[in-house]
Amino acid sequence: MKAVSKPIRIVLLALVVISGLALARSDLFFQIKKQLTIFSDVFREVSIHYVDEVPPETLMKQGIRGMLSGLDPYTVFVDEGEQQQMEILSSGTYGGVGIEAGYRGDRIVIIAPLEGYPAQRAGLRPGDQIIKINGLAVEGMSPEEVQQLTIGDVGTILRMELRRPGHDQTIEVELERERIEVKNISFAGKIGDNDQFGYVKLTRFGQNTGEELRARLAELNSTGDLEGLILDLRNNPGGLLNEAVEVVDKFIEPGVTVVETRGRYENQNNVYTTDEPALFEDMPIVVVMNSGSASASEVVAGALQDLDRAVVVGETSFGKGLVQTVRPLSYNTSLKITVSQYFTPSGRGIQSMDYARYSDEGGIEVADSLRRAFRTKNGRTVFDGQGIEPDIKLEGDRRSLLEIALKQENEFFFFISDRLAEGRYEEGALPESLYRDFTRYLVEKGFSFETPVDQHIEALENNIDRFSSETGANEHISELKALLRDYKVAELYDQRSMIERELRSEWYSQTLEGENRERRLLDYDPYITRSTELLSQMDQYMTILRP
Repeated sequence: MKAVSKPIRIVLLALVVISGLALARSDLFFQIKKQLTIFSDVFREVSIHYVDEVPPETLMKQGIRGMLSGLDPYTVFVDEGEQQQMEILSSGTYGGVGIEAGYRGDRIVIIAPLEGYPAQRAGLRPGDQIIKINGLAVEGMSPEEVQQLTIGDVGTILRMELRRPGHDQTIEVELERERIEVKNISFAGKIGDNDQFGYVKLTRFGQNTGEELRARLAELNSTGDLEGLILDLRNNPGGLLNEAVEVVDKFIEPGVTVVETRGRYENQNNVYTTDEPALFEDMPIVVVMNSGSASASEVVAGALQDLDRAVVVGETSFGKGLVQTVRPLSYNTSLKITVSQYFTPSGRGIQSMDYARYSDEGGIEVADSLRRAFRTKNGRTVFDGQGIEPDIKLEGDRRSLLEIALKQENEFFFFISDRLAEGRYEEGALPESLYRDFTRYLVEKGFSFETPVDQHIEALENNIDRFSSETGANEHISELKALLRDYKVAELYDQRSMIERELRSEWYSQTLEGENRERRLLDYDPYITRSTELLSQMDQYMTILRP
């Protein structure tokens, strides 16, 4: 029998592979059709025959929610009413009055009116409590729901009823919605003893982030060469991948890999590289991040770290290495679905949760034993599986019980807000009596905070009947309570530096605007202080990047 030639064997093998793929795809479509038929049958039977009438829309939403609940939390169904929010995320603009709402205690208040927009021009200020929007009481709503009520078509009227600290009467304002631009860069300026360093706060990766960064850096550099840059990515949740690549492109020469995406299908596997001449190729960079830095923020931090182009300072990032795309569906709905994962230039993954394996929370943290080591451009060891770890780790927000209680009750915010409203302080220099007035205010109002000792004392009181009256248990408990009160008062003085720091920050937040406020707040930011120290010590900076 004559042997089959090599080219013919290759063709035959290719035909077998193609046939196998076609059969597999055909089987997948058959399974989809089969399961949809079953789902349709169940949906129809429940809609028609269930003992209680269930609206089909409700039943379908529950079914979709159940179907997606076994996947990652970023794969979500976007209903028709939520499309407007998706537009805001993609376009970076929306119709509104320029306020950010949030909790202060159990009240919904204005955190900050955006400078230059209707709310700020109308004199609304931080601390104003929102009572009604267009006649609808907001009590019981979340800040997100209240925020949604303020969004609408440009040119339409929004009526708000507010209560201001120090005023008995409510305030009613009528505002016309304008086009609000969600900023990618909230602040850019010069810092350092001699204004020798640039500072840029990136809050999101929306459209044109890369070009905005280029313009801001060129402007800062035009008034004197910068000796270094601090890129602040704290609490930046991410955004558009291409804009993250554009940001890295400003500091890296052309043709260098920034990030890879790898998915189920070949068309989801992409390599993103730099393609422009770097404008700031030699400028020393410190990237600041925390546990709220996610997705595109981690792409930027991971790339600059892997390429030994920047020192990363702060906390380990969030660990969101999953890539989503929006697939349009019928009736103005859509599906935001995960299609691939991010990988940094060294090849390490960013994702910290494995959603392919399930737990009660929907995913399992990547175990330390499964984390793999990778090498940066200069040979430094980095690991995958837990986001981006900093080169210089700063302790996270390990707050004392006193600080936690003061912030939970928003005591700093309301103390400054109320006294400004009452005219006790003038909006100028920081009052010297601020700390003394604040501690007196807390003592007079009977402020307290819970400690583990409080819980033990409560447990003793609940079981007091187990003790004989001869043991004097009640007297001992009273003595413990007195000692605990003294301890809590002493904490107000032992933690004076923390209290003064928070009072200063709150004072400047409520009495200054724009760049003046941002610059002042940075003076008391330990992350920025450590970053400027590092940029001032080039030997230490270079030792980290080239060990």
